[in-house]
This record gives sequence, C-alpha cells and structure tokens, in this order.
Amino acid sequence: MIYVPRAYSTCFSWTAGGAGRHNTRAVATLLNIWIKLFFVLTPFFALTMFLTFTERQDGARRRRLALTVTAAVALICLVLFVAGRQIFALFGITLDSFRVGAGILLLLSGIRLVQGRARAEESTDGDFAVVPLAIPIIVGPATTGTILVMGAELNGADRLVGLAAMFAAVASVGGVLMAGTFLERVLGLRGLTILSRLTGLILSAIAAQMIMTGARAFLAPF
Repeated sequence: MIYVPRAYSTCFSWTAGGAGRHNTRAVATLLNIWIKLFFVLTPFFALTMFLTFTERQDGARRRRLALTVTAAVALICLVLFVAGRQIFALFGITLDSFRVGAGILLLLSGIRLVQGRARAEESTDGDFAVVPLAIPIIVGPATTGTILVMGAELNGADRLVGLAAMFAAVASVGGVLMAGTFLERVLGLRGLTILSRLTGLILSAIAAQMIMTGARAFLAPF
C-alpha cells in the first residue's frame, strides 16, 4: 500500500529547523513510496517476461525495447496518478473502498508470484513493448489500483514528492530491464524466479496493510 502519514502534509516552515524537518520528511516519503512502488511494478517478473520475448534479440535491440517499455509505463502511470480523483468522483467511489479493492487485487498478484503461477501470453507479431509488457504485465490491475489510490490521497507538496517517487520507481524498473542480459547471465533463471517470489511476499504484505487501512477507515463510523 502506498500509505503516507498525514503528518507529512504539514505546511512549509521557513525557519532553518522547520525547513530541515520538512526536508527530512519529504525524503522519507519519497523513499517510502519509491521502494513500495518498485515492488508493486513487479520488476523481476517483468524481467523474466522481457527476456522471454526478446530471447532472439541482440543486446542493442533489447536496450531499445527496454527504453520503449519504460517510456510507456511512465506515461501510463502519470495518467493514472493524475486522473485518480476524477475517476473516483465520476463513479462515486470512496477512497477507502477502492483501497480495499485494490489491496485484494494486489494480494492476488502477490500470491500468484509466490506460487510461480503468474503467466503472460507471448506476442506473435513482435510488437510487445506496450502490450503486453508495459500493460498488463508491469502495469496490471493491482498496480493500476495502487497508483490511483496514491494519486487521490496525496495533497500539496506530498503530491509532487509522490510523483517524483513514482518516476524514480519506473526508472528503476527500466534500469532492471536495461541490465537484463547481464542479470540473466549472473543470476540465471532460478535466481530471477527466487527474486520474483520474494517480490510476491513483499506485495502480499503491502496488500494486507492496504486492505486493513481501508477497512478500518471505512468501518470507523460504525
């Protein structure tokens, strides 16, 4: 879950001590969101699929495709981040109910990764950078829900920090894809599978927290 304590939404203070505290909170928020989103984007499962789709491509071609995938993911995530509030308002969905729904999807994604049952159909026409690699392999339903929630719950300066963290996470995933040939040689298929399953464990924990936060807030009036 991309949860940022409300304390991070405090106003700017122009004293030296206040500015220092604000900067520390901003850095903590950025790192928190960056790390969580990095795992939500399932980089090692994405790398496994990327290597499968590009097994007949040379290193230069793989790097160009990795850049295309990264650009597509960044654009999709930006649209989701900006449109979150409008989508909720349009359909009359509360943020807490969407937290629970997105958390359940994220939990299912984590379980599939842990069990090694996550699969994607191979493209046959060679045009696989945007579909299916960018979406739905990297930006699937669970990732979509998580980014929508993040975009809707952050305000003010925290919104800019969240946006920067999101792009940092996308760039990190792009870096993993760019280094695909090297990682494949060093880690091998078994090593990548282990990392993918560890990602599933982390996703499950994030999802559980996301569900509990949404359920607690939704049930609070009762």
